[in-house]
Amino acid sequence: MKNFIDDNFLLETNHAQELYHNFAKKQPIIDYHCHLPPDEIATNRRFENITKLWIDGDHYKWRAMRNLGIEEKFITGKSTDKKKFDKWAQTIPYTMRNPLYHWSHLELKRYFGVEDSINPENAAKIYNHCNLLLDKPEFSTQGLIRQMNVEIICTTDDPLDDLTHHQKIANSDFETQVFPTFRPDQIINIDTIDFVNYLDTLSEVSNIKIDDFESLLQATKTRIDYFHEHGCRLSDHGLPHAYGKKFNKKEVSQILKNRLANKNISSKETLKYKSAILYYLGSFYAEKDWTMQLHLGPIRDTNKALLEKIGINAGVDSIGDFQHAVQLANFLNRLNDNGSLPKTILYNSNPADNDVFATMAGNFSEDGVKGKVQFGAAWWFLDQKDGITKQINSLSNMGLLSCSLGMLTDSRSFLSFPRHEYFRRILCNIFGNDIKNGELPNDMKWIGKIIEDICYNNAKEYLDFSKIGKKKNIKKVV
Repeated sequence: MKNFIDDNFLLETNHAQELYHNFAKKQPIIDYHCHLPPDEIATNRRFENITKLWIDGDHYKWRAMRNLGIEEKFITGKSTDKKKFDKWAQTIPYTMRNPLYHWSHLELKRYFGVEDSINPENAAKIYNHCNLLLDKPEFSTQGLIRQMNVEIICTTDDPLDDLTHHQKIANSDFETQVFPTFRPDQIINIDTIDFVNYLDTLSEVSNIKIDDFESLLQATKTRIDYFHEHGCRLSDHGLPHAYGKKFNKKEVSQILKNRLANKNISSKETLKYKSAILYYLGSFYAEKDWTMQLHLGPIRDTNKALLEKIGINAGVDSIGDFQHAVQLANFLNRLNDNGSLPKTILYNSNPADNDVFATMAGNFSEDGVKGKVQFGAAWWFLDQKDGITKQINSLSNMGLLSCSLGMLTDSRSFLSFPRHEYFRRILCNIFGNDIKNGELPNDMKWIGKIIEDICYNNAKEYLDFSKIGKKKNIKKVV
């Protein structure tokens, strides 16, 4: 059966088609949040087969296969790559109305020119076809990125990382700029088993002995300085919710000392510590003119048995039902009161919280800064047609969609960049329907500009990587 994705996929009106083909389609991609491994970009990895590229590490696909009852040996186990591909091909026809169905066919068509809808009958043919193409230079990691006209990529990196792969990329002839993002979750999560060991390593890397809260802040700031020298201009936090409890520094320092001595700390003390460290991190970002990203709301690693079997990022996470408004408002307001609120992007994982996040973003502004606090793109479980539409509608109703930074992949896969196309088609279709219904004027020049801004210009202006420069021989300070 021929691939159902044609030139006007998801574009229901002539207006939507004009907006997409004349304004959205041509825009470069700024993927300001993803989980691509920088070492694989730096080494320009070539993939042995399509399974290694398309299925390995993709917990979205793993969840679907498990839901269909496929044995784990064909998902993350020791089965052959060909059998794993066959099981995924068996799964795809059952994913109809799940975004995986759209994404998978977009990926096959955009990268590999596959015009058929994949199923068990044509799986072998598609497997062999894709594997032949993987031998070509344009199917290395850098080649795949070039194919999608990607201008900037921001990876997600631990504060302990030495960033040598980013430096190698910066000093290469690769056209796409690849920058690190500072992700200090393990500094925040004082209640995890490995917290003390992590701070021991942070002490070594920063050359600062961490024995109280002040020394922890100094060590963390050293790493922020190091990341900044390597082109980092964003931080990221994956948290259940923001932390906005009242605290004083002396009390928090004693809480940290107790934890470093392996003493038990209460849940109230834990929240005070997290509120304090998150506040100071935010203030450090403001000093550097970084953008702070807060990914809030999921419940992670719920299936402990599977987690122990295959490790983290197993695909056993869920939408949470946390109360966000008060804690988030307290956190942002404390930074704002002290003149230390950085540009901030708020992402939620529960659609019930869309309006909370959209209105919260509108509470904080700054003269001359367009959309200082952003309600970020539909994320994780919400980056499908319905979730994207709901996020766009909430932002439109409660704020200014025209200020939006557009889409990101939030992915570990080098084949995920068509998600930007997916978003752009949905965006243009919404505007197109409004024009058709007489809810917006048929002003293609102006609405086309808004589409271009959302797809590219807003992120380029907001994040402003132009001051960094492409090639830098950065002195290593580890």
